[in-house]
Amino acid sequence: MNKINFPEGFSPASRVWIYQSNRPFNEQEVLEINEQLDQFTSQWNAHGDPVKGWGAVVMNQVIILMADETQTMVSGCSTDSSVRVIKSLERQYEVNLFDRLLLGFVVKDKVQLLPLQQVAYALEKGYIDENTLYLNNTVLTKADLDTKWLIPLKDSWLAAKVGLVKA
Repeated sequence: MNKINFPEGFSPASRVWIYQSNRPFNEQEVLEINEQLDQFTSQWNAHGDPVKGWGAVVMNQVIILMADETQTMVSGCSTDSSVRVIKSLERQYEVNLFDRLLLGFVVKDKVQLLPLQQVAYALEKGYIDENTLYLNNTVLTKADLDTKWLIPLKDSWLAAKVGLVKA
């Protein structure tokens, strides 16, 4: 898996929102979505003040938005505006970006989705194992994105749920 390059110059405390698509985007869609995210983040405001933001499609299937709050705090209204953009992308590309019961794993360098109730079966059948990278989409900061987003299944909250004992 290639290292994902997140933007430089953002505080480790920057807020992060992760939206996992229920299907991969094709190359053209990635270009279009990244363009829309660039447009949004370049005009992102909180109470009239610019928000230092970044957004992109990573791994062809995950949209990440980031806001550095060292200058401008993200308010409810500015969060709502980001959600509107994501919902618009959902409609435009006919994807689901809010299904929290679909869990992402990196299998053969691609994102593979499994419903929560099928994870134990996938483990039992060898489709995934304790070292399979899990997309921990619950991370909230850039620091956690860098260190706790792509983690082995055995190190995730899911380990106890599927009967894996942490090493």
